[in-house]
Amino acid sequence: MPRVLLTNAIHPEAHARLSRSAEVVVAPDTAAATLRHAAAGCEVVVVRAQLPDDIFEAAPSLIGAVRHGTGIDMIPLDAATARGVLVANVPGVNANAVAEHVLRSMLALARQTPQVSATLKDAGWAAARAAAERGVELRGRTLGVVGFGHVGQAVARLAHLGLSMRVLAHSRSPLRDDTHATAAHSLDNLLAQSDVVVLACPLTDQTRGLLGASQLARMRPGSWLVNVARGPVVDEAALIAALRSGHVAGAALDVFDTQPLLAGHAFWQMPHVIVTPHAAGVSEDSMRAMGLGAVEAVEHLLRGVCPPTCRNPQTLPAFKLRCQQRRG
Repeated sequence: MPRVLLTNAIHPEAHARLSRSAEVVVAPDTAAATLRHAAAGCEVVVVRAQLPDDIFEAAPSLIGAVRHGTGIDMIPLDAATARGVLVANVPGVNANAVAEHVLRSMLALARQTPQVSATLKDAGWAAARAAAERGVELRGRTLGVVGFGHVGQAVARLAHLGLSMRVLAHSRSPLRDDTHATAAHSLDNLLAQSDVVVLACPLTDQTRGLLGASQLARMRPGSWLVNVARGPVVDEAALIAALRSGHVAGAALDVFDTQPLLAGHAFWQMPHVIVTPHAAGVSEDSMRAMGLGAVEAVEHLLRGVCPPTCRNPQTLPAFKLRCQQRRG
């Protein structure tokens, strides 16, 4: 029976289904050395943690890597392609979970929920009521969404239909008419017009450091930032400076340059910053859907078939040759 490595546990229903077609190995931790050792003798790895750059050299038996989710920055794609390893992901299945997290975050920032709660605990009822008067409503305000894939479109739909917000989008692709965004905008124009900026783009060479000091300075004074993309999309030092100056009124951050977020980091000390543990897309519903989607892709790979969500189809001939050699 083929062996499949899970860098982290997956939903029990998905694990049970996978166990019917493979021996399932769960890594005891996600350290690079541990993953290299655990991957030895495995044919596919299901990825929920950063893979070491040399994972495919350390485990030459691997023929596939499946991202449990959308972003494939956790997988060394070029190295996989060079070695005939197909890479697949599970796009879109957690988009609603992320979008609901974004709406919750925007509402908490606008109504100053963290500050009101802290004031209630520290200074009492009357002071908290006074703090609540500084909150605002989102109806009629402008939302700028950077990255307009599955997540960005889900955020736009909920914000426009649920909160009556005007939505601007910055995207590499032309917008469809049914995406609830009023127009496609340049990044600078979007930043200048938006009361809330949501980052929902993938991490690529083009988006790394996309929001630096000059871009943050172009944001509307007193606006908010929500990042559910990847930490390195934003220059953390520049964001900290913008938050301290008050130019950016608050932020809800689910991703960071270094994860877990280090103890003593400046974000922990800022009452107008909401931090969450890269969990925007995590719910019972989304974990089940992502797990089953990942297992379906694994089943394709173990049969020697290219998954529909393959991200490097150019390596398919090398993959098929490797599958033939494995069976022979």
